[in-house]
Order: sequence, then structure tokens, then C-alpha cells
Amino acid sequence: MPRTHNVAHTPSLRAMLTHSNANANSNANGTPTQDSGHGNHKEDSPFLNTDSSRRTDYYDKNLALFEEELDIRPKVSSFLSRLVNYTNITQGAKEHEEAESADASKRKIPKSPNMGTLMGVYLPCLQNIFGVILFLRLTWIVGTAGVVQSFLIVLMCCSCTMLTAISMSAIATNGVVPAGGAYFMISRSLGPEFGGAVGLCFYLGTTFAAAMYILGAIEIFLKYLVPQAAIFHATDIHAGSSAMLNNMRVYGTICLSLMAVVVFVGVKYVNKFASLFLACVIISIVSIYAGAVKSVFHPPDFPICMLGNRTLARDLFDVCGKTEIRGNETVPSKLWKNFCTSENASSAHCDEYFAQNNITEIQGIPGMASGIIRENMWGDYMEKGQILEKPSLPSVDVHGSMESFGFYVSADIATSFTLLVGIFFPSATGIMAGSNRSGDLRDAQKSIPVGTILAITTTSLVYFSSVVIFGACIEGVVLRDKFGDAVSKNLVVGTLSWPSPWVIVIGSFFSTVGAGLQSLTGAPRLLQAIAKDNIIPFLRVFGHGKANGEPTWALLLTGLIAELGILIASLDMVAPILSMFFLMCYLFVNLACAVQTLLRTPNWRPRFKYYHWALSFLGMSMCLALMFISSWYYAIVAMGIAGMIYKYIEYQGAEKEWGDGIRGLSLSAARYALLRLEAGPPHTKNWRPQLLVLLKLDEDLHVKYPRMLTFASQLKAGKGLTIVGSVIQGNFLDSYGETQASEQAIKNMMEIERVKGFCQVVVASKVREGISHLIQSCGLGGMKHNTVVMGWPYGWRQSEDPRAWKTFINTVRCTTAAHLALMVPKNVSFYPSNHERFTDGHIDVWWIVHDGGMLMLLPFLLKQHKVWRKCKMRIFTVAQMDDNSIQMKKDLATFLYQLRLEAEVEVVEMHDSDISAYTYERTLMMEQRSQMLRQMRLSTAERNREAQLVKDRHSLVRMGSLYSDEEEESIDVVPEKNQMTWTKDKLDAERRNRNNAPENFRELISIRPDQSNVRRMHTAVKLNEVIVNRSHDARLVLLNMPGPPRNAEGDENYMEFLEVLTEGLERVLLVRGGGREVITIYS
Repeated sequence: MPRTHNVAHTPSLRAMLTHSNANANSNANGTPTQDSGHGNHKEDSPFLNTDSSRRTDYYDKNLALFEEELDIRPKVSSFLSRLVNYTNITQGAKEHEEAESADASKRKIPKSPNMGTLMGVYLPCLQNIFGVILFLRLTWIVGTAGVVQSFLIVLMCCSCTMLTAISMSAIATNGVVPAGGAYFMISRSLGPEFGGAVGLCFYLGTTFAAAMYILGAIEIFLKYLVPQAAIFHATDIHAGSSAMLNNMRVYGTICLSLMAVVVFVGVKYVNKFASLFLACVIISIVSIYAGAVKSVFHPPDFPICMLGNRTLARDLFDVCGKTEIRGNETVPSKLWKNFCTSENASSAHCDEYFAQNNITEIQGIPGMASGIIRENMWGDYMEKGQILEKPSLPSVDVHGSMESFGFYVSADIATSFTLLVGIFFPSATGIMAGSNRSGDLRDAQKSIPVGTILAITTTSLVYFSSVVIFGACIEGVVLRDKFGDAVSKNLVVGTLSWPSPWVIVIGSFFSTVGAGLQSLTGAPRLLQAIAKDNIIPFLRVFGHGKANGEPTWALLLTGLIAELGILIASLDMVAPILSMFFLMCYLFVNLACAVQTLLRTPNWRPRFKYYHWALSFLGMSMCLALMFISSWYYAIVAMGIAGMIYKYIEYQGAEKEWGDGIRGLSLSAARYALLRLEAGPPHTKNWRPQLLVLLKLDEDLHVKYPRMLTFASQLKAGKGLTIVGSVIQGNFLDSYGETQASEQAIKNMMEIERVKGFCQVVVASKVREGISHLIQSCGLGGMKHNTVVMGWPYGWRQSEDPRAWKTFINTVRCTTAAHLALMVPKNVSFYPSNHERFTDGHIDVWWIVHDGGMLMLLPFLLKQHKVWRKCKMRIFTVAQMDDNSIQMKKDLATFLYQLRLEAEVEVVEMHDSDISAYTYERTLMMEQRSQMLRQMRLSTAERNREAQLVKDRHSLVRMGSLYSDEEEESIDVVPEKNQMTWTKDKLDAERRNRNNAPENFRELISIRPDQSNVRRMHTAVKLNEVIVNRSHDARLVLLNMPGPPRNAEGDENYMEFLEVLTEGLERVLLVRGGGREVITIYS
């Protein structure tokens, strides 16, 4: 039986798998999914898009238990089939659209990536790392810094890139890395802000690299290949460098334009020639090693002419001597004519240094066996214009004339160790080439680490060996001769190479042109990737391109920026600039790896295991150190650019959630801080109002009193915790959509009013319960609210229904029970908006009872905000008959001085006076009204109406809010009574009640007011008189809020007392302390 069962199910399983494969990339409706600007359209759902079209057809009987959820939770078989079909090949816009298209039959099946480690990572990295510096500047660096310090420079730069490569390998092997290389890795590891900043730095670095390669190619072209092509010529020997720079600018611009056209016309040609350019590099390097080996037995013949110990520029004369023999007679040489005024040896006036020193000829390439390495071991840093000298040669030290300065070989720039680091570092960059091609690799997670680290190891060994070979084979003055003037304008590396100097000259020219083309191809694509991610709004235009996806606009911008580098025209000036940008990029790659490792993010599971956070931090530190070593002012500028981009994305950019490490870091930091806060209540010095603002929503789910939020933002001035809460009446299962809509409405209003905080909407069957839940459960750990802000229940007198004010009083009692402070802004609609400014006026504090010092602290906090800044603070306190008011004023002034608060102090004397008739009348009216309402509520008509109202409202969608009239009261007996069984006795009793109603109203007239109520009303009336008298023109009045009565019978009277207390005042803030000191005189 089991076998038969399995066979029966096999076809349906196969059919299901086939079907799931066919639908692997289509969505539920067969329409293309929208790219939301997240760089990679597959990223929004962690693995795949769900397909609900086939869930009804292929329910498996074994999965009946899960059938209702198969549209959101796919079966494992379909899930795996999609995962297998995933590709991350770099796509142009055309292919991208085809991949998105629903028509599976027309879709081109992408070519499966098949590059191995050698072709896909190792060789591209070699080609990118070896570059112009090796051929044009490494000999000069060795000559200037010496073998030891050059070794140190190479070690620093290569260690930095090796550590970065280890971090990069960890990130690149942590899941699938779509094309985009460093930018993609950093943005997805550290978030859009860092990603955008570093992506643009990497882009600028690559663009300036293109400029550097072009300048290198033009230098080779004009100095060594076709010197006669120069347009500008030096008018005198001192103006040579400026003419050369102008030639570089002209030819550089032409070369850049041609390269940009080539890249625009067809990238495929660039890629085809890549292997040819790489071959040029390898042949050139091999020829250096061949020449070094040959120099042991047979050094090449490149004589150098020395005058004393000074090096002469060889191209300005033919014979190395003061005289030469022509026929049978000795005549002055061309060199003599350069230094002397006359050809007659006896009467000629010669340069003093020329006259007193001998001319000698030494070998430029003594060879590896000569032991010249001892002289080249230590550095010889020179100032600009300093003549190259060989210290071991004899020399009479006299100052020659300035006219003959141009015949010597001199330093064109001032050199230092730090400058050389900046110039050399670009020759260690290019390690990202492998990760940029991750889409073309057969097994990217294996190839990227192996290929990149092998490439760095190879190039490092070449650099180290080159330093030693140059130091051991070439004469020191030739090494320090940047442009080969001493060896008849030959490329210095070329003099060592075998079989001919032209091998290196031509090979290096083609390799630099190739590297320039590669940079001009890569940089626009990187900019396009950043633009398509839509994190930097002003770059959107660069996301567009030709129909085949080539980034036309990005190429144009790249060309313009590269032109800036070419206008600088000096290779030695451009190299440190791109060093900065690359170092910045590598720094963040290391930071990304370190952050992910230390946070132990669950998704951080790289296949490459040989990484450690300490190595990443070391790499990060080295990048930072190298930035400041090579050029501290460029470093500051580069960091400034990155910082500005970061802040711009933070404020303007589209919000992206990429599961990045910085979010994880924030979570860890928040958790750590919350656990630290949990230790105990904050000290009085650290106390600040952490607000819970209770908002009322109207029927359309809009905030009824936005000024509550305005007040909260003015009080906080952006600091501390603010939680905005509201209650929806109903059942959570039915009201979830309304909850989401309410939260969104509140969040929008918070953004408008600039309230930085959190929002919480609670669904409860009764509003008062919802408020109680909010008061109890809002906040987390030590970050809980300590102050509640709620509105005044306007219109409570007009409402026959007591629930409006009962909810209010219940909230007051809840805050008191929870030991929280309470603020009730009355007439909140009259409070100022954030755009208003009070240029004068007072904030008046009526300090009647002391409950923790809240009344002192609140005006101070409000005055921090620009709206209230110009207002002055006045503090009034009330003195009784037996108080010494003069002493009280002094004490209060001293107290405020110790609190460091500036305020005017006034003591108001309240004399004992008889209770006025007005007070008596107000109390009587208050009691009569409450008695009348109580009796009305008990009348049958009211009961029936109440029952009908309850019934009607139950049939509607219940949308209550704070202090809502639609809340079920504690008199729930009313609707129940309607449904009781009537008996004859009950009917008689009801009739008697109905007949007695007029008598009950008559009783109201003869009521005598309660004495305690009269006393309370007396206080309220007297205080109100005094407050209105003194503070009628105040911008804001702060007042102690009396507590509600212990007996709930007097709740309605309590509301009346508060109304009387605040009558005639425009803006009142009733304040109730939380039972602890919130202000202290101690530091």
C-alpha cells in the first residue's frame, strides 16, 4: 500500500515542480513587479516574490492544514525552485526590463556565469593594481626615499589593501553580492547614508584614477615616445615645467575626449582589449626582471656625465668633457660653450663651479653585482630646484651662476616621506575588480577571496622585489632623476629593461591607456547604480542612459570631473587626491566588516572564515593613518565631502531599510543604554519631563487639537522622550485598520509639528480603560514617561452625559496613583504655533503648594524654545494672614537665585474675608445642577432614551476617543433594566416615581449647599480674583492643579471648582506634580 500511494502522488509532485519552475519569476497577476529604487528588485522580499496564481490548482492533500496561508507562505518546493533560478548578472536597462517582463516565452535566458578564479578575479585585479606609478614613479620613489623607506611605504600600502581585502572577502561571501561591488557591499552593510557617501567617494576616486592614467599616458607620449609633438615650448630654461604642464592639459583633454567617445560607442571593445593591455603590463614587468638578471653579468651602457658631484642633463651636449679632440687639435666641447662666454680657453669667462670642478663619467646602471645598493639604502629628500648630487664624488663647493642652472638635473617638486606615500598608494588600489564582477563568476563566494588575496600577494611581491632591484641595479642620481634627463631623456625603468627600453615605454603606454579606459567604463556604471538606488535625489538624472542601458549622462559627468584632474596636469598632484577617495572607501569596507562581526548579526555568516574584527579595525586605522600621512588637508576635504553627502542623504534622501549594520548598531546601543537606565530612578539633576501626550481624534481619525503637539514640541525643544497616545473604542480584531490609519495620521501631524517621538494607539472597549493601559504600559525600561499631558474636556457643562468629565477625572486619579506628573493645557487652541514669536510679555507661575518644583522647571524649559525665549518669568506665591510676607519674598528670591533661575518674585496676601453671597450662589447653583442631572438620569424617559442611544451606537462602527461621550459608563444597569420582567408592584412603583417627579424638582429649590463645597468655592473664587487681577495680560499662566476629591460623589463639583479657578484667563497650564523633587539647588 505505501508504494502504491507514493506512485500515485509522483506525477502531481512533478507537475507541481515543473509549474513552479515555469512561474519562478512571475508575480501573482502576471504583471511586472515595480522596481522601488532599491538597486536590486529582488531585495524587497528576503528571497522571492510570492505567486498566488497557482495556489488553488496545486493544493497538496498533505498540506491542507496550511492551505489558507499558501499565498503568503509558499511551499518549500516552489521556494527552492525560485532560489535556484536566481541570477545576479549585471544587467543593462533593456535586459532588466526583459527580466521583469511577464512574458516568459520571450524572455532571454541569461547566460550562466562561468568565469573561474583566474579569469574572473585574479587577472582583472592584477590589471587594475599594476598601473602607471610602477613604471613612471617607483624608481624615483626608491631614489628619493631609499630602499628601506621605500620598502616601508610599499609595506604600509600593501598591508592596508590586504587587510581591506580580507574584510571585503568576508562581506562578499556573506550571501549573493549583485553587481555594484564596493558600493553595494557598504550600502547594504552600513546603510544608505554611509553607502551613498562611500559610493560617491569611490566614484570620485575612480574618475580621478582615469585622469591620472591619462596624464601618465600623455607623459610617456610627450617625454619618451614623440617629444617633438609638444605644442608649447619653453622660452628659457626656467619656464620648462609650465610649458610641459600646458602640453599635458591640451593633449590630456584630447585623449580624454577620444576615450569617452570609445566608451560611449562600445564598451565591448574596451573589454576585448583588456587582455591585450594586461599582456602589455606583464611583458613590461618580465622585461624589468630580465634586465635585472642580465645586469649581473653585462650591465647596459648608460653613461652619466657629472660635473664635480652634480648631475648634468645629457641631452644638451654630446661629449662628456670640457674639451674634445677634432682631427689633431683639442677644442672646447659643446659643454664648454654652455658654461663659458668665449671659445678661447685663455680669455673665456667661465662659470665658477665649472672652472673649479672636473667632469667625470659614471655608469647609470652599474648592475646588481656592483654593490650600489649600499649608497641607495637611505633617503635623500630634496627641495624644489635642488640639483641632484652624488655625495661620494669629489667637489669644490662654490656657488655657480644661475644662468647655468638649466644644464643640471634638478628636483621639480619638494619631496617628503608623506608625499611619496600619497603618490605611491594608487598603485596598490584596484582590489575591488573581482567583487565588481561577482555576477560573472561561477562561484563568487570562493573566487573573490582567493583571487583578490592572490592578486594582492603577487603585486606586493612584485613591488617589494622591484624596490630591491631598482636600489641594487641603478645609480642613485638616476633613480632621483624623475624624467630621465641624465640618461638622454630615456624612461628610467626602460634603461634597466631587456631587450630594449622601448619594451617598457610602449608597454607602459598601452597599459595606462587601457587602465584609463577601464576607469572611464567603471565610474559611470557606479554612478548609475547609486542614482538608481534613489538615495540621493539630485542624482536621479544620472540613472538614465541609452536604450541598451549604457549610462550616457553619468559618462558625461565623469568626463567633466576627469577633466578637472587633467587641468591639474601633474601626476604627482592628482595621485594623492584619488588616494584619499580610495582610502575613504577602504576605511568603510573595514568598518562594515568590523561592525557586522562585533554585532553578531544573525545574518552575518560569511563563507570566508579567515577574518577577525581586530584585523578590520587595524585596516581601518591604517586607512585613516595613511589619509593623514599622505596629505592631511586632502584628508579633511575628503572627509568633509563624505560627511556632507552623509548628512544630505540623512535629511533629503529616500528612506531605505536594507537591514544594515548601523541599524543593528543603533539597536545594540539602545539595548545597552536601556539596561543601564534600568538600574534606578534618575537623579533629580537628570530629571526632565518625559511626556505621554494623550490626543483626541475626531470621526475622520484626524487629530482634534494639533496645538497639544505644538506645546509638547515647545516644551521638549527636541530633547527627551515623547510618546503620543490615543485610544480607539472597540474590538482590536475589528479595528486593526483604523489603528494603523490613526497612527499614520498622528505621525504625519507629529512631523508637521516637529515632535520627535513615538506614537501608540490602543484599542479598548472603554476609553478610560485604554487611557489606563497607556499610562501603565507606555515606554520601555528606564525610558518611560514621567509626565502626562492631556486636554481639557470642553463643553462638559453643556453635556447631560457625565462620561466626558468622568474620563478626565479618572485619568487625573490614574496619574496620581502612578506617581506621574500631569499637565492640562486649558484653552489649548489659543496656544502659539511654532512659527509665532512672543517679543515681550510674561510667563506667570502661581506657586500655591509645593509639589516637586515642576512649576519652576516648566517655564525654564519653555523659554529654551524660540517662541517663548523673549518672555520674562514671574513667580507669585500666596501668603496667609499668619505668614511674614516680606520674609517670604526674601526667601523665595534666595531660593530662585540658588536654582539659577531669573524671575521676578511677588508675594500676594490673601486676607481672611467672609464668604461672599456670590460664592454661596455659585456653590448653590453647582449643587442644584448636579442634583437635577442625577434625578433626570434616573427618570424613566431618560432611561429609555439612554437604552435607545446605547442600542443605536452599538449598531454603528464604534469610533470613540479620549473623553468621548460614547463610552460605556459604570451605570451599565440602565440598558439592563429595560429588559427586566415587569410585575404589578414594579409598575406601581414606576407610576409613583413619575408622579413624584415635580416634587423632586421642588426639593432642588430648598437645597442647602454643603459647607466644605462652600469653602472650596470660596478659595477658587478668591484665587481666581487675585490671578486675573495680576496675570490677565500674561502670555501663559501656570497654576497648581488641585487633586480630585477622594470621594467620587464630588467629581462634578471638582470640575466646577477648576472652571471657576481658571475663569477669565486666556492660556492656562494646570500642573500637578508626580510626588518627587524635579529641581535641585545643587550642581
